[in-house]
Amino acid sequence: MLLNKQLVDQFIKYTVDMGEFDVLDAVYVQNKLIAILNAQGIEDELTIDAVSSMTPNDIAQLWIDQAVKANTIEDERYIREIVEAQILDLITPKPSAVNNYFWQQHKENPKLATDYFYELSKRNHYVKEDAIAKNISYNVATDYGDIEITINLSKPEKDGKQIAKEKNATASAYPQCALCFENEGYIGSVLQAARTNHRIIRMNLAGNEWGFQYSPYAYFNEHSIVLSRTHEPMAINQQTFENLVEFVQQFPHYFIGSNADIPIVGGSILSHNHYQAGRHEFPMDRATTKETFKLTSFPDIDATTLKWPMSVIRLKSNNSARLIKAATYVMEQWNNYSDSSVDIKAYSDDGTRHHTITPIVRYKNEQYEIDIVLRDNQTSNEYPDGIFHPHQDVQHIKKENIGLIEVMGTAILPGRLKSELVDVKNYLLGKSYNELGPHKQWAETMAQNYQIDNDNVDEIIHKEVGLKFKSVLADAGVFKDNEQGNNAFKQFLNVL
Repeated sequence: MLLNKQLVDQFIKYTVDMGEFDVLDAVYVQNKLIAILNAQGIEDELTIDAVSSMTPNDIAQLWIDQAVKANTIEDERYIREIVEAQILDLITPKPSAVNNYFWQQHKENPKLATDYFYELSKRNHYVKEDAIAKNISYNVATDYGDIEITINLSKPEKDGKQIAKEKNATASAYPQCALCFENEGYIGSVLQAARTNHRIIRMNLAGNEWGFQYSPYAYFNEHSIVLSRTHEPMAINQQTFENLVEFVQQFPHYFIGSNADIPIVGGSILSHNHYQAGRHEFPMDRATTKETFKLTSFPDIDATTLKWPMSVIRLKSNNSARLIKAATYVMEQWNNYSDSSVDIKAYSDDGTRHHTITPIVRYKNEQYEIDIVLRDNQTSNEYPDGIFHPHQDVQHIKKENIGLIEVMGTAILPGRLKSELVDVKNYLLGKSYNELGPHKQWAETMAQNYQIDNDNVDEIIHKEVGLKFKSVLADAGVFKDNEQGNNAFKQFLNVL
């Protein structure tokens, strides 16, 4: 296999313009590319049109396809990703340079800093815009406002060969998990993602070292992850509020929040303390006030509940220190609160804790704003997956944990729904379809409730998926939005 000279020259130009190389490094970069791709050299006979319009990733993908065809690399997804990351690392400044420039920009304007880092992360294909674009997304109107539906198609499916290799591979303790700092520059393996082109911004939160990076498969605009330098379990406590508030002080144009820290109501990674941030207004941000109340010990804090399927307390103040104390107080009260009339129980008889919160922090209208979403991870014989977890009647749409993003009104639904909903559509239109499985009763109900034709079938399915997700959120709410639940919520507010 020979690399086309036009493409090599164009890529070298990118390494000079975008990375840290000089024109004098051209031969060095050329040989790095030959080594990464297991090529034999360079050819300059073939002319390629519009080379200058090709992005670095366009060139990388062309070379990877060429290498696979020439059998110089294996045709395995993880191998392709390892090679891609190594190639695009050449256009990425080293971590120290990225950090230095980021914080220089931050001194001028925090938005300039995040703009720089986000563009870099897209340019070197760490943020995979092409994959993210495959997601199916739309809004659905509900009595709580519009909610956002995303069918997640961005993460590629593993094929049988990779699954077999994973089964036979020896797990490594390095890096300890996908969120550890040691992923920065890590080559990757069949079990661990390629991260050669990965960069982490070092930052200080409340006296401790944290990292800031973007999510490769973003679920919202500038979806980022803030991760602890130390590999330690998720924890929601006063320190959490201090960290989140300090983050929005440094980046007031971003929100930040944390998944809960216990199973069932937590995120997918509980072993490494981390938060999620970004520049996006979620449906819950726009939720209207349900009730205003006073915190007895913090009368200076604006306190409300929200008109939302889950149980949310919103606190506001321009005094961040007081707000942190108030939020900590509310959290501690909730963590020890029980009400058997609505199946809320803080601790099992054996001392197992069931209560926690999902916190979200923003800086809006010159005030700090903390949303405290009350969570309970009990199970029962009737609800073995979780009393306040998606119940059986909605699990054909969403059965996974309800994490931070879903809490705020953005459904992240499994990719299987793309094909399954086509079958539902065909059933509703009287066309041939595959077995509907768990969607059968739902589809039959739609057929009974609507006059369906080619013009409205997609709109109806979208609406019904959205209503299912609204039910998912209602299942996760500890105080239901009905007379009994609202009265029980008021009883809790009375102890505050």
